[in-house]
Amino acid sequence: MSSKKTILCIGAGYVGGPTMAMIALKNPDYKVTVVDINADRINAWNSDNLPIYEPNLLDVVKKVRGKNLFFSTDVTLGIKDSYIIFVSVNTPTKNFGHGAGYAADLQFWEKTARQILHSSDENKIIIEKSTLPVRTAEAMESILNFNEKGISFDVLSNPEFLAEGTAIKDLENPDRVLIGSRETESGRRAREEIVKIYSSWVSEEQILTSNVWSTELSKLTANAFLAQRISSINSISAICEKTEADVDEVARAVGTDSRIGAKFLKASVGFGGSCFKKDILNLVYLSRHYGLSEVGDYWESVVKMNEYQEKRFVLNMLKEMFNTISGKRIAIFGFAFKADTGDIRESPAIYIVKTLLEEMANVVITDPQAINNAKIELGETLDDKVSYCTDPYEAANNAHAIAILTEWDIYKKLDYKAILQTMQKPAFIFDGRNILNHKELFKLGYNVTPIGKPSLRHF
Repeated sequence: MSSKKTILCIGAGYVGGPTMAMIALKNPDYKVTVVDINADRINAWNSDNLPIYEPNLLDVVKKVRGKNLFFSTDVTLGIKDSYIIFVSVNTPTKNFGHGAGYAADLQFWEKTARQILHSSDENKIIIEKSTLPVRTAEAMESILNFNEKGISFDVLSNPEFLAEGTAIKDLENPDRVLIGSRETESGRRAREEIVKIYSSWVSEEQILTSNVWSTELSKLTANAFLAQRISSINSISAICEKTEADVDEVARAVGTDSRIGAKFLKASVGFGGSCFKKDILNLVYLSRHYGLSEVGDYWESVVKMNEYQEKRFVLNMLKEMFNTISGKRIAIFGFAFKADTGDIRESPAIYIVKTLLEEMANVVITDPQAINNAKIELGETLDDKVSYCTDPYEAANNAHAIAILTEWDIYKKLDYKAILQTMQKPAFIFDGRNILNHKELFKLGYNVTPIGKPSLRHF
C-alpha cells in the first residue's frame, strides 16, 4: 500500500514542473514524482538545461532533485506508487467538431483519467491542476468511481494562479491557494490532506477551501477578469492615439482609484499566454451551453478586442512606413508572450510576424529565450523570409524598423544611438510594450510609434 506521503504529478509542463519542485522543497518528508510521456522533456528536467525557463527555477530543482523530487516517463508505476495524484495535462481549445474554437479539448485529460483507473489498486486522491471547464470533476468522478475494483477516488480541484516569469515567486508567496472538494465526509478529509501539504509554507488565511464547482469556475473567472482589464485599457489606447491623449497618464489617473487599482492597466500590443484566451473562450462556451448568449457575447468581446489590438499594431506599421513594407527588413524584438519566459503560446508576435510576412516583409526575430519555440511555430517553409539571432544589435543591422513585442529588460538598456547608425533611413521604432523613452529616441533621429500615444515623426 502506497504511503500517504507520496505525490505524483502527471504532466511536466509549465505548471506541473515548478509546482512540484516547490512542494518537494517545502515538504521534505513527501516523495514527489513528475511523469510525462515526452522522454525529451523528462531528460531535460533531469539535466541543468530545463525544458522551460523561469527565474530561479533551476536553483529550486537542484536542491530537491534526486532527494525527494524525481522525474520519470513511467506513468504506470508513478500512478501505482502514489496516494495523491495531480493531473496537469494539456487542455487546449478544441479545433474540431462541436464547440470548435471555444470548448476545451479534454481528450488528453480523459485518457489520463482512464490510465489512473487502470493502474490503481487502492483508494487515491486526484487533483485537477489543469484549467478545466466547470463540472469536469464530475465527469472524472464518473470515470474513476464506476469501477469493479472496489476502490474509490476523491476528485479535487486545485487550480494554479501562476504568472509565467514569476512562477517561483508566486509559488513561494501566493496570493491564495484554492482547494475545492465535494462537501462530503470523504471529500473534506481529502481536502485536508492537500491543505496539509500547502500549509507547510502558506499561511492559513491564504488557503481558501470551497466546493469543487466554485473552485473550477473561480480559475476561469480570475483569468477572464484580468484579461478584461487589459482589453479595456487597450480599447482606450486606440482613442488616445486619435485624440493625442497619453494612455499611461490615463491609466495612472484611473489606477489611483482604490475601487479599480493600478494592476493590469498597462496598454500593449495585446495579451497572450496559455490561459487568458483559452479560459475566456471556455467561459463563452459554458455561457452559451446554458443558454446565456448575452453573457457569452460579453466575454467574447474581450478576446475580440485583443485581436483588434494586434491587427491595429500591424496597420499602424503599414501606415507609418508609407503603406508598404514589401522587401523591408523588420527586426522583431521579442517573440515570447511576456518577459522572463520562453513561452510563445498565443503570443501577439505570432499574428504580427505572420501578417508582416503576408505583406512580403523580411523578418528577423530576436529573443533571449523563445527563438527555438519561434522556429517551431513558424516552421521551415518561411526560412527565406524569416531569420533568427540572439543578438538584438545584429537583428537591427540594416533594418528599416524595430518592433518591440516583448518587454524584456535587455531592450530597455540597448545603445539605440549605435543601432540607429546601422539601420536604413528613415528608421522606425514601434514600441508595442511602451518600455522605451520615446522622446529620447525621437531626438536621436527615430520615428517612434508607441501604443496609446501620438506618433513622433520627422516628416
